[in-house]
Amino acid sequence: MSALAARYLGARTVDTGSVPVAPPGPGKVQLAPAYVGVCGTDLHIFHGHMDGRVTRPAVLGHEMSGRVTAVGPGVEGWKAGDAVTVMPLAWDGTCAACRAGNQHVCQNLDFIGIDSPGAMQQRWTVPASTLVRLPEALRLDHAALVEPTAVAVHDVRRAAVRPGERVVVVGGGPVGILIALVARAAGADVRLTELSAHRRALAGELGIDVWDPAADDVPALVERWTAGAGAGVAFEVSGAQAGVDTAVEVLGVRGRLCQVAIHPTPRAVNLHRFFWRELVLVGARLYDRSDFTRAVALVADGTVPADRLISRVVPLADAASAFGALESGDDVMKVLVRCDGTADDTAGHTTDDTAAEAAE
Repeated sequence: MSALAARYLGARTVDTGSVPVAPPGPGKVQLAPAYVGVCGTDLHIFHGHMDGRVTRPAVLGHEMSGRVTAVGPGVEGWKAGDAVTVMPLAWDGTCAACRAGNQHVCQNLDFIGIDSPGAMQQRWTVPASTLVRLPEALRLDHAALVEPTAVAVHDVRRAAVRPGERVVVVGGGPVGILIALVARAAGADVRLTELSAHRRALAGELGIDVWDPAADDVPALVERWTAGAGAGVAFEVSGAQAGVDTAVEVLGVRGRLCQVAIHPTPRAVNLHRFFWRELVLVGARLYDRSDFTRAVALVADGTVPADRLISRVVPLADAASAFGALESGDDVMKVLVRCDGTADDTAGHTTDDTAAEAAE
């Protein structure tokens, strides 16, 4: 048996072809992915920046929703038809990080969809331990945003955001906006900075106060907003040196900088500012199961307005165009690949039939 899959072959090259499908083995579950989101990490892979890590041809995708189609021997609690997403982490359980209870940053972590085959295929086999149950009432296109929402939940938790705290999010891409929404749901007073006019407009429509760092003096605005105290928390989600500088500068005494973006090269950091104001830097890489549970609830109850964040849906056969759409930047937020032709994508998103018109 075989199924259709989108495969990364090398820099800027994604094709769609058949891959073999076998029954799930012990402890494994076979899924029919419905929707798969394309994220910034996938785009890094598409650009060839992770060829030293990714084995080609590689089936990508880790932001997904779908249904169980078969369960392997020894799997309990799951049956065909169950709606699920996947926490795409497989750890060894033996390294120092795992022994300390930090399995999500296992020193030998298999990030499924990067280090092993991902969800951008019609049939996907994963360990049953990675499954996260979805409410039946939650639409599967919306549920594809659970994984990036779990990232935001983890980031906000790592930064220990408190109700009433002043929070600055630097970078208004998908994860930046999700962080702003999750921090707001936690009771924080949030400001977002973003260069893209399209993203600023969307953030504003979602009720997020947003500044343009190209036109606004963000540190001065924070100074006035906080009556000179500075922000309690800053999230650096831009991946740029200017973003790092802003995130450090806006923090007040004993403020926390949560580093979210992946910086491909080392950045200069104003350590005098860290000394002078006793700042704290925390890294936030992935998530654990509690983050996923919270993310499911936030998407299901509409705190995360998934329909507003999904810009475009393309069929699996045209998966390469999803990477191109994301690469184009300004006019899209989340792009989904529809792996199941029967999946519901009638929510008013741009589909493959209207993508060219919408891009004009």
